[in-house]
Amino acid sequence: MIYLKTPEEMRGMQVACDLVSRTLGEVARWIAPGVTTNKLDTIAREFIHDNGGRPACLGYGGFPATLCIEVNDTVVHGFPSNYTLRDGDIVGIDTVTEVGGFNGDSCYTFMVGDVDPKVRQLLADTKESLCRGIEAARIGRRIGDISNAVQTYCEKRGYSVVREMTGHGIGRRMHEDPEVPNYGRRGTGPVIRNGMCICIEPMINMGSRNIVIGRDGWTCQTKDHKPSAHFEHTIAFYDDERHILTTFDYIQEALGDRFI
Repeated sequence: MIYLKTPEEMRGMQVACDLVSRTLGEVARWIAPGVTTNKLDTIAREFIHDNGGRPACLGYGGFPATLCIEVNDTVVHGFPSNYTLRDGDIVGIDTVTEVGGFNGDSCYTFMVGDVDPKVRQLLADTKESLCRGIEAARIGRRIGDISNAVQTYCEKRGYSVVREMTGHGIGRRMHEDPEVPNYGRRGTGPVIRNGMCICIEPMINMGSRNIVIGRDGWTCQTKDHKPSAHFEHTIAFYDDERHILTTFDYIQEALGDRFI
């Protein structure tokens, strides 16, 4: 069932989304060759606590960390570890913060040092597909319009779209209805209405769309071990308009000319 938020609840969502955006901006300052993903997780957890929030991923369904870490061929839900980032890696950082009972969710895939131009282009195109999905998200349209916009843009560029993992509704719970797939047909799915709040999050592979889940029951990787990229914003619909509640501005401030 889709839960429609009140104006007061939307204000709560805005606070949570600002914190998750600032958290990714803080993590961005530390991403470099030689840094462990455990270090990034500690930085994020401390930052969230210091700013009045709760790291919502930590303990969710048994998930052991604040950040989902997505290095190279990891699509989503990877664990932080003692892995040391290397020149040429890409790393997606996906996290959720809870403030006052509301959740904000965002993801950005970062370049580590000097990245292969084809992989850099994958990141740029995946981020652009997020923009295309957001543009298609308008009150009165349907979720399938978002899905189709992402799929069409990416597949025309030779990439594949992960089918098993999707975007979702969000609010007092991290995952709410409706699902927001990154593939589909226009004119299908739930109608977008005032009061809805959703996460649009393209997960796009350079090679095959097929994935495998690791023995930990969480880590999702590409079956052919080719790179995957992931970007995400939380979007709200109120006052008959679309509002992007999360922002990459803090990341851009941290990265400067390294911002994609």
